[in-house]
Amino acid sequence: MSRFFSSRYEQLTPYTPGEQPQDMAYTKLNTNESPFPPSEKALAYAAEHTKPLNLYSDPACRILTAKLAEVYGVTENMVLVTNGSDEALNFAFMSFCDEEHPALFPDITYGFYPVYADLNHVPYEEIPLTEDFSIDLEEYKKRKGTVFLANPNAPTGRALPAEAIEALVAADPDRVVVVDEAYVDFGAESCVPLVKKYDNVLVIQTYSKSRSLAGARLGYAVGCPELIADMNTIKFSTNPYNINSYSMAIGMGSLLDDAYNKANCRVIADNRTYTVGKLKELGFEVVDSKANFVFAKHPAISGQEIYEKLKANGVLVRHFTKERIKEYNRITIGTKEQMDVLFETFRKIWG
Repeated sequence: MSRFFSSRYEQLTPYTPGEQPQDMAYTKLNTNESPFPPSEKALAYAAEHTKPLNLYSDPACRILTAKLAEVYGVTENMVLVTNGSDEALNFAFMSFCDEEHPALFPDITYGFYPVYADLNHVPYEEIPLTEDFSIDLEEYKKRKGTVFLANPNAPTGRALPAEAIEALVAADPDRVVVVDEAYVDFGAESCVPLVKKYDNVLVIQTYSKSRSLAGARLGYAVGCPELIADMNTIKFSTNPYNINSYSMAIGMGSLLDDAYNKANCRVIADNRTYTVGKLKELGFEVVDSKANFVFAKHPAISGQEIYEKLKANGVLVRHFTKERIKEYNRITIGTKEQMDVLFETFRKIWG
């Protein structure tokens, strides 16, 4: 770092995104992107409705906000559109956490949570998952603080029922529960209906996974009007024009052709079932997943070796070095053809 870097951030460890190597053509199963392109109707809508780029985008994102509110059966002041769900998460850390309201989240979860806590000087506690990688909500009920739950969780893929999360929300009305539903559309149960009953739950979703728009950087939060107003205070104090005109337009177009997205999610869920079966045939142990990825380990081959040798042979999966999960790899569910490449490559290397 330079000698000018603020001492406030000297100890900050940034988030590490999934690698994007360019040295060869890879079968890319490491970043949980959709294997399918965006809807043709969405692309056509965006081409027709993108505002002139010499003008600022709408800071209120009114058209898309109104449509999202319609889709989820809420009022427009209960929706905030953000630059990817990551921005919504950062706004939540900034809005609802401080010295008196520490952040609580699992020890194995989305890697950005501790980064946002450190970035915003928020104290936090990582609560261990159970032996089978489940989230024990009773442990959260014993503590005070703002809760962040990825549901389904990443990188494990396990999901909690909405009823269980509602019990946590209801147990302490004086704290916010943030439910990160980046992967909810692949088989889990959404907590969006809870925002109509409780003023202390915030649900965050994204266009990156189930809507094939990772490159558009588009997400949103749904919550009571007061929570959304708090986050808007942060937004308009940092980047009022946080959504570009093209992303707004293609986000709207995607909602207008959501049948396409839902059909793709069903294919991915079917391919997940297929993948789990094939991995088990190859000797893997696989964690039950409701996401567009699976978390798997092999009892005879280290996670690091599997990751490295697959990469050398043109297949990318995601490996983590944290002690408790270092024997696992997270494998994105792609097309059936992509998954067959994975299996064939594994057999070629290990027989």
